[in-house]
Amino acid sequence: MQAAEYVEKPESQLKEMWETLRQNKAAVVGLVIIALLALIAITVWISELIGIQILPYDPNYSDMTKSFIWPNAEHWFGTDQLGRDMFSRIIDGTKISLFVGVTAVAISLSIGVLLGSIAGYRGGKTDALIMRTMDVMLAIPSILLAIAFMAALGKGLDKAVIAIGLVSIPEYARIVRGSILSVKENDYVQAARVIGNGDSRIIFKHILPNIISLIVVRATLGISSAVLDTAALGFLGLGVQPPFAEWGDMLGRARGFIFTAPYTLIFPGIAITITVLAFNLFGDGLRDALDPKSRIK
Repeated sequence: MQAAEYVEKPESQLKEMWETLRQNKAAVVGLVIIALLALIAITVWISELIGIQILPYDPNYSDMTKSFIWPNAEHWFGTDQLGRDMFSRIIDGTKISLFVGVTAVAISLSIGVLLGSIAGYRGGKTDALIMRTMDVMLAIPSILLAIAFMAALGKGLDKAVIAIGLVSIPEYARIVRGSILSVKENDYVQAARVIGNGDSRIIFKHILPNIISLIVVRATLGISSAVLDTAALGFLGLGVQPPFAEWGDMLGRARGFIFTAPYTLIFPGIAITITVLAFNLFGDGLRDALDPKSRIK
């Protein structure tokens, strides 16, 4: 009977987590928007890969005879200063923003978890060296630090991914270090050490699985920050370079037309806002769902 209850327990926990998440309407809305954005990004990427045009217009094709056409039945979001269809460019920009956000978080998460694990588990001089370095990085505003990295690395999509990933490392390192400090003296960790498990096995097999919920929530919220940083770098002309469509770059190049063609700023701004808001709403709901005290029983 005990064995049966033990087998059912994980399923019961997952059910409680799902029910808590499902009852959070804001989180569900965020999840639906994220799923829709991911579907759009994947569809556009696959269509480009196999050479099929699914967008109404080529997002990078310019026709100066059609510049600054206001939104209408033919061009839903109007055209920009080069006569490019705004709707097609915003849809195409979805894949770039999500790619940069997810990839940058993957970089910062991997390095941050590794450094935080070493600092928290080793302690002493190793901990002091790693965390003082993280403190120096945290003392500098993330966008300024990203600009500094971009100045050293150069412009481009790949450079933006690296820069945004690097500036977010301290956040994950601090979270993991603090969590490891609070659990590394627990009985199950001591037992694993007594039976001969190595440090790396103890960290990745016994400690990290118990703090994975904190990491997952932070990573979800981190994607929204990465999308926002990508837009900021694009706005400053340091991110994705023309002719590729990126929401921040579209805002930066349209800021001179705020009074003559305000729609060229409104639609990219709405795209950024919706994406960032969706990840924040889902991240908040996920945090409640992963917290045993907040779950619906």
